[in-house]
Amino acid sequence: MVDLSKEFKPYIAANENMAEFTLKSILMGVIFGTIFGASTVYLALKAGLTVSASIPIAVLSISLGRKFLKTTILENNIIQTTGSAGESIAAGVVFTLPAFLFLSPDETGKSIGFDYFNYWTILTLAIFGGILGTLMMIPLRRSLIVKEHNVLPYPEGTACAQVLIAGEKGGDFAKTAYLGLGSAILYALLQKVFHVIAEVPAFVSRQTNKYFPSATVNGEITPEYLGVGYIIGPKIAGVLVAGGVLAWLGLIPLLASIVPGDTIALQLIKLGYLKDLMSAGGPGSWDPTTHTFANTAAAIYRAYVRQIGAGAVAAGGFITLVKTIPTIISSFRESMASLKEKGDKAILRTENDLSFKTVIIGSIGLILLMALLPQIPGDSILNKLLIGVLVVVFGFFFVTVSSRIVGIIGSSNNPISGMTIATIMGTALVFISVGWTGKVFEPLALVVGGMICIAAANAGATSQDLKTGYIVGATPKYQQLALFIGAIVSSIVIGFTVRYLDTPSPDLVARGITHAIGEKYAAPQATLMATLIKGLLSFNLDWQFVLVGVFLAITMELCGVKSLSFAVGAYLPLSTTLPIFAGGVVKGIVDWKTKKKTISEEEDLSKGNLFATGLVAGGALAGVIVALLSVNEGFYNNLQKINTEHMLTGLFGESGYQILGVGFFCLLGIILYRIATKKDLSNS
Repeated sequence: MVDLSKEFKPYIAANENMAEFTLKSILMGVIFGTIFGASTVYLALKAGLTVSASIPIAVLSISLGRKFLKTTILENNIIQTTGSAGESIAAGVVFTLPAFLFLSPDETGKSIGFDYFNYWTILTLAIFGGILGTLMMIPLRRSLIVKEHNVLPYPEGTACAQVLIAGEKGGDFAKTAYLGLGSAILYALLQKVFHVIAEVPAFVSRQTNKYFPSATVNGEITPEYLGVGYIIGPKIAGVLVAGGVLAWLGLIPLLASIVPGDTIALQLIKLGYLKDLMSAGGPGSWDPTTHTFANTAAAIYRAYVRQIGAGAVAAGGFITLVKTIPTIISSFRESMASLKEKGDKAILRTENDLSFKTVIIGSIGLILLMALLPQIPGDSILNKLLIGVLVVVFGFFFVTVSSRIVGIIGSSNNPISGMTIATIMGTALVFISVGWTGKVFEPLALVVGGMICIAAANAGATSQDLKTGYIVGATPKYQQLALFIGAIVSSIVIGFTVRYLDTPSPDLVARGITHAIGEKYAAPQATLMATLIKGLLSFNLDWQFVLVGVFLAITMELCGVKSLSFAVGAYLPLSTTLPIFAGGVVKGIVDWKTKKKTISEEEDLSKGNLFATGLVAGGALAGVIVALLSVNEGFYNNLQKINTEHMLTGLFGESGYQILGVGFFCLLGIILYRIATKKDLSNS
């Protein structure tokens, strides 16, 4: 086979020298990394989903950098490279580390991992995971990015390069993204500050309904969910909402018909949501006097459906991983071959990577730091050394897998959850084989799974960034250094955001709730990881519910449907997946309309995608800011003074108020449609 990559010529030739790794490019990248990192924390905690930040950061760097700082195309590339690290690390952190809160209870009744859910542990694991993901990609760049340039497309990386090159040539990409950002912030102010727009319009049938009890249709009608749905498209959004439809309009009404309230309450007691049958409260608000729930659907969801969904997500992730075994084998072969190559040839600027010695020294350094630092769980240097070695071994393997997979299907479809599940299962088997069973070892298993999740997520984003750099003619060494800087600095903000969002607002405190994560924020992947770790190390997994989910996933695969998306939909509340589906519907109509008009457009550069990206960024950022400020009791009380919900409910009634909110959401969808069907930016 002829190596066609030798014929490839980057946009900036290897013999050209221009400003690249500069202070202004690093600072701008760090700023964007912290902004998108914080917004990703919020979105991932609420919906268990993330959206790639590379393209929007590239768009913003072109508009702001070129206009105000006179940045070059290579500086703009460093900006997006540095900034993208924040988004990927945030995803890995949120998907795993909140599980510290959901591990088995200790003698005092709080989670065995509670003390490790602190800022310094989160910061340390985020930095280590981010560094590991970048380190392991250094020897793989030539193998995966250069040699297979014509084989692995790396869709986000290629699109990002097109944005940078188009911006260099001229063009106005940023205006539409800023319009989406502004629209989302205005909408979020009306919804989260003034409460003109209802947050979660809902219809729930009565528990006393003979034929369809406790059926629920609701939606958290936020701009970020609409934007996410548009970006992922109608097919994935449809499969996602299908899981929610089965759970909330199928399983919950069925269980509500046949399971007595006392039995549901006993299951909630077993799971730790309720103290005993004589205590009021818990999910669904149990009333010990009448032996009923105020919201039976919410109680059944926590008691049964989340465990069924956890089984489905675990099986879906594992199936996705198994399907990539040929990719895993070929990736591993290629990576091994690349390590044998000699590096004593004359190196062009565009082929100048960090030394392989950096990888060796960095890996040994990570193992030693994990063994010595008090932030890492473990009661001896020996077991800390073991988890350090496991992290590096699993890290190299899954970084290779992650990079190859995102090269084919893109970062948004990277089965990171599946890799983390496989890591946790492998770690649990190692622990069991050396006699480390029981709840005391749960935090150690989570550290291994968490760091691999962060490393795999960052490796996927790193691969896309290196692809962008290869196309535009960047210096790989500078990109790798920028990724290290982005990983470290963004982790500082990510750790703070996770901990602060976990702080309960005054209304949660009044209900006796001490953690917003798990209550206000679903954190679906993290609760799944905790369920798996507890069940595997303590041999007490509720297999009867988990297996229902496993066979749901298998059924979907046999029907030709990607089970992981369906499983995540079954696990999440319908209020999350329904508005995402609405965004997917808008995208489907736009696709139908543009095909009918035979308009050719580059997908990632279309007006619809850029506006939707602005909606995601603006809505998530507004949500983060309001959530952070609401923790302060004085600010929270001031917000209540300008809350118009009571006035509007008095004018229109509860149903009218909710219909008004749905009307605003529909209006935003119409605006998205109108912008998406205008003449494409690349032709303007």
